[in-house]
Amino acid sequence: MPLSHTTEGALVHTMTVQQHTQQRLAVAGGSPVAASPVPMLVVRLEDDEKQRVMDVLDSGMLAQGSKCAEFETRFAEADGAKFAITCSSGTTALQLAYEALIQPGDDVLVPAWTFVATASMVLARDATPVWVDVDPRTYNFDVADARKRLTPNTRAVVATHLYGNPADIDNVTSFAKEHGLKVIFDAAQAHLARYDGQPIGCFGDASTYSFYATKNMTCGEGGMITTNNADLADRLRAVRSHGETTKYRHDLLGYNYRMNDMTAAIGLVQLGKLPGRTERRQSIAARYDAGLADLPGVQLPQATPGAEHVYHLYTLQLDPALFTCDRDAFIEALRAEGIGCAVHYPGAASRQPLFAHVTTDQPPISDGLGSRVVSIPVHPSLTDEQVEDVIAAVRKVAHAYRGGAG
Repeated sequence: MPLSHTTEGALVHTMTVQQHTQQRLAVAGGSPVAASPVPMLVVRLEDDEKQRVMDVLDSGMLAQGSKCAEFETRFAEADGAKFAITCSSGTTALQLAYEALIQPGDDVLVPAWTFVATASMVLARDATPVWVDVDPRTYNFDVADARKRLTPNTRAVVATHLYGNPADIDNVTSFAKEHGLKVIFDAAQAHLARYDGQPIGCFGDASTYSFYATKNMTCGEGGMITTNNADLADRLRAVRSHGETTKYRHDLLGYNYRMNDMTAAIGLVQLGKLPGRTERRQSIAARYDAGLADLPGVQLPQATPGAEHVYHLYTLQLDPALFTCDRDAFIEALRAEGIGCAVHYPGAASRQPLFAHVTTDQPPISDGLGSRVVSIPVHPSLTDEQVEDVIAAVRKVAHAYRGGAG
């Protein structure tokens, strides 16, 4: 769904942005750019999702059943994988994948810049996360840095498709093959992204997904694991449900990490809407790219070469040397202009107290990002006018905190 700009409208907007840029910041008593607040996120379930849930409730079959099976089939097809396994959350998806592919005592290469669960579930497997730095442009796993961090006990690599941007899959998989490592992709934020023209479920030993409320598609909660390995899929299904291989036979240590059919019913509807909503996210991101490209001190997100970014988040990186404020003051000023924004994340995962006993050094790029990043709205509910307000507000704040230069 492309943004509806005419040449005349674009000229009018350029004039409006210039006018806003010259105005006093709202945080200092000026008028805000946005007449009504622009939300950072909008979570919306529509009548068709609600009806599918009611259908399940009316059926009386509430636990894992036919809807979960249908969701698995359709998600696997859309993601380019042979098998998909539903589960209760993105975190349990990681735990199940690690349970099957990692052994206690293993060292596991994990990006230092990611959500905590990517690494905490390594600890839950009684394995050790070994921190790898990220590319400062894509925010994803840096294979060159990983080579420096190999240990004699390294058995697996976990790469996050962060913010909806696929990792450098070719380099990650080549590196892993060279060293005999298992590969897990944390795709919690990258539903149906593509790499080298193919869905990301084609790659690695397993990929894990989250359907948390704020994700590109949501079930409220829920998760999925995709794989092309039939034996691995069987093991994941067993561990997901008490280690049960046949009715009341438990060959493995397992858990109750099943999804229910109400959750899956929502997921089926959301999956059908995802391509259109992704297209909208991408068109909004393209407008941001055009509207903010010439802004000194503001680095725009960069897709991994060969990848199709699905923009779970559109994350800016500020250069503190070019501004008279810090990132938090920049955010405060944006919010005063009526623009919702957020920080993903305020610090590297490797800085979490949880990992104090395993951390030896802090990868420098990841360690510095927490004070520089700010995410602006990119959800598909944004109107064209709201997108223009976001651009105008970012430019206004950046202009003011560069002392009016540029």
